[in-house]
Amino acid sequence: MLREHYPTDKRFEEILRYVPPLEPELVKIDTYLEDEKLFRMIKKDMAKRHPKTKTTGRRSAPVEVILRMLVVKRLYSYSYEATEKRVRDSLSLRQFCRVYLNDVPDDTALIRWANLIEPKTLEAFNQRIVQLAVERKVTKGKKLRTDGTVVESNVRPPSDGRLLSDSVRVLARTVVRGQTILKTVRKKVLDKFEDFTQAAKGLSRKIGETLRSKKKEAQASGRQQYERLMEMTEKTIDWAVQTQRHLQKRSERSAKRLVETIKHFIPLARQVIQQITRRVLIGEQVPARKDRQYLRRAY
Repeated sequence: MLREHYPTDKRFEEILRYVPPLEPELVKIDTYLEDEKLFRMIKKDMAKRHPKTKTTGRRSAPVEVILRMLVVKRLYSYSYEATEKRVRDSLSLRQFCRVYLNDVPDDTALIRWANLIEPKTLEAFNQRIVQLAVERKVTKGKKLRTDGTVVESNVRPPSDGRLLSDSVRVLARTVVRGQTILKTVRKKVLDKFEDFTQAAKGLSRKIGETLRSKKKEAQASGRQQYERLMEMTEKTIDWAVQTQRHLQKRSERSAKRLVETIKHFIPLARQVIQQITRRVLIGEQVPARKDRQYLRRAY
């Protein structure tokens, strides 16, 4: 059963005399979290966990406790596990999170509850915080600062098929933009242009799945798929060359940028085609590791 608060523990009230004061930022945040509208927003999402969450079942951690622990996690950039540990070991954080002397929700419980909060709820939550800040003259609310932190993550090693599909994507996109410019001057070109972006992406994925098998049938099927993908790329290159020829006659800055893009990516696409021809169709040993890394960065 979803409950709102833990009852205040009289023993904790006695201990509070020895608890260090909250940090200044927590004191300010504490006043905002007392807002009833913020509380109801989060409670509404958490009540959707099960049809009868509000009325039946085992008693859960209070909404207020979960909300405040998630605030601590966000404020100090803790993991869920670290949040549980810090709140459990700190009397001041126990006070802030309204846990008192009760058991602290574990990290898995925090994850489950956090996943119930919908993006639109977070957006409304943030808007309400801004509204409260403006009302209390903490800010005028005229500027918005976003977090542009870069997070380290694993990058997939580039494959020949992926490089071909990237070539098709970039060149087809450039051709479409070029056609838009040319249409504004009523110049009709490339009547039979076809955007292979999605088909090339799907075929690239299919090649990877096919070539996981070392059977001769799979290898033969993979070569056929590569041939179709290279055919799509060659056609896209031809359309890009025609578009470049017409755009070179234009003086607009946007046209010049597209011409430069085409000039840059066509040699890269042809390099990938040559590489696949040697490695897949002819069967040569091509040391393409460095080339692949360079080409992947280029796209």
